[in-house]
Amino acid sequence: MHFVELGAGTPVLAIHGWTPDHRLMLGCLEPFFATRPGYRRLYPDLPAMGKSPADGIDSTDDVLAALEKFVDTQIDGPFLVIGESYGGYLGRALAHRRPGQVAGLALICPTGTKVRAADRTVPPFELRRSDGVELDPGLAAQFDGMAVVRTAETARRFAAEILPGLQAADRDAMARISERWELSAGPELGTYGKPALILTGRQDNVTGYEDVYALLPHYPYASFAVLDTAGHNLQIEQPVLFNALMGEWLDRVAQSG
Repeated sequence: MHFVELGAGTPVLAIHGWTPDHRLMLGCLEPFFATRPGYRRLYPDLPAMGKSPADGIDSTDDVLAALEKFVDTQIDGPFLVIGESYGGYLGRALAHRRPGQVAGLALICPTGTKVRAADRTVPPFELRRSDGVELDPGLAAQFDGMAVVRTAETARRFAAEILPGLQAADRDAMARISERWELSAGPELGTYGKPALILTGRQDNVTGYEDVYALLPHYPYASFAVLDTAGHNLQIEQPVLFNALMGEWLDRVAQSG
């Protein structure tokens, strides 16, 4: 898999969601880690997304296997996992399959108990804040359906961090993978006993928060937050709270040893 590596220290595996690429995670995490030295950040493109091909990848089981191969090749020893949306689904699986190696898990607007969009419990779309910015029609078509905070700054970040991945994705390969989208063994294999953080948006009309809250019995040391005025782009719509809660999670990981 194609990836970008930055920094040195404790490895952090950052897994983007379905369709975007590593730039989504890099955009929200690099400003945060600029104030938190001592971490080696790994930003892979999942198969069929970004610059990673999907040869031989026919299911989410195959995507997870490719991700585990990446971990075995690039990481030696304990590491942290940060997963967004579909990347959170994969991150949950990694944490449960490697509880002795994954020292902390953070989930950003993760897929919850319902993998298929039609089965999810989600709130209706609601625009909560806007500065009236005029956008290029092509950008607006991609942005407006999930922009709970519609401002010049969130649009700029969407265009820089998310849109390029949407444009680069191999849609044919993704359609093939989506036919076998659920992990055959499921993500959870009991409880994950390390520090965790689960961030959800009150207005997230993609993965919601109710199906995610149902995961809590599997994560006894998780902080669970539902942020108002935040949708599926929570990381760019509530950056101050995002950074604060991520910092508290890293502190808990460090204190746990």
